[in-house]
Amino acid sequence: MRTLQPTARTFELVAVIADRVALEFDETVAEMDAAVIEALPAFGADAAITAELTANHRSLLQRFLSFARHAESPLPAGVPPAALDGARTIARRGIDLDAIYESSRRAQQAALEHWMACAYEVVGPGPDLIGVTELSLSLVFRYVDQTIRVMLAEAQREREEIIGGALARRTETVRLILDGAPVDSAVASQRIAYPLNRSHTAVVIWAESPDAPHGALESAALVLARAAGARKPLTLPAGTTTLWAWIDTNAEPSIEDLRPAMARTDDNLRAAVGPTRDGIAGFRASHEAALTVHRLLLGNPDNERLASYRELQVTVLATQDPRLAAEFVATTLGPLAEEEPTAARLRETLRVYLEEAENAPRAAARLFTHRNTVLKRISRATELLGYQPGERRLAVELALELRRRLGGPGV
Repeated sequence: MRTLQPTARTFELVAVIADRVALEFDETVAEMDAAVIEALPAFGADAAITAELTANHRSLLQRFLSFARHAESPLPAGVPPAALDGARTIARRGIDLDAIYESSRRAQQAALEHWMACAYEVVGPGPDLIGVTELSLSLVFRYVDQTIRVMLAEAQREREEIIGGALARRTETVRLILDGAPVDSAVASQRIAYPLNRSHTAVVIWAESPDAPHGALESAALVLARAAGARKPLTLPAGTTTLWAWIDTNAEPSIEDLRPAMARTDDNLRAAVGPTRDGIAGFRASHEAALTVHRLLLGNPDNERLASYRELQVTVLATQDPRLAAEFVATTLGPLAEEEPTAARLRETLRVYLEEAENAPRAAARLFTHRNTVLKRISRATELLGYQPGERRLAVELALELRRRLGGPGV
């Protein structure tokens, strides 16, 4: 079938469609993420990779929309930095490079479906739609083909750079341990220059934005290790904004020692601390626990900069099913779960009040307010709950903690 040559009208309509898609930018990115994770679950099992996947999709979609608004011009060379970061992470994690091709095509399909839905709304049936469809398909496939080529080349370059190096040996050995493969403790310890026969406290350190200074993650890991009274930690990059670390500790580090140390690191950084466990099994178990805390805290700026699995174990257990957790918060807190500032202030007051065994003066001291103010807020919070907090104390405390950690109101 003969392809129609785009007209000035076709280019104009494609630019309008790009503006229409931009209005639903976050929704489109979410659809791209979901399509990739459905096909490649590994991209959704790790919060660091998931965050990079989203950053990649956001940058690629933003660049495509800019390109589509000037579709009569040649396709610009290169790809966004976030896409290159994602390619390097795939290489560093030892993920098959075919994942780049598969994930790109899945994301392309999701974005194209959204694009065409907007095209039908903007153009409607008729000759214009045929021209717009042909031009859209041409733009999308040329753009994605170029992106895949560049990302594959970067991933291959990264893989070749680390093969045979210390990072490659460390990455391979740590991956075998985390996968539960049978490894000799002494041999593995020598390969990674870290004593596996001792006690380990795993930490996940990440930046909430890509603006952290170069080396800030490694520096933070060293600061935390010293605060725990340990030697240099074992570290492994888990993405451009995430670092895995293990601290060789004789006993459980005090969170009260780690928090001030974390406060001395770059303001953009956060940390999740696993429990201290022994041996190779403990190396793996502490890391898995730190990852669960990482997933819980990621993306919520209201959470503290450093939190531990020991502190959040009950919350972690309660969030295994996000849908049920959201329903529990909504039914337990009612209007008190809403997003608006007054409800947030009442929730925090009630949370501290219950933590202080319903002692208003102690709660007031923690909240830097007056006792009478605390009592007024508790009275209003009780009205919104529809029952006395003490009647369902455990449920209310858990719902307040979930709402605080996960955001909302739908959690």
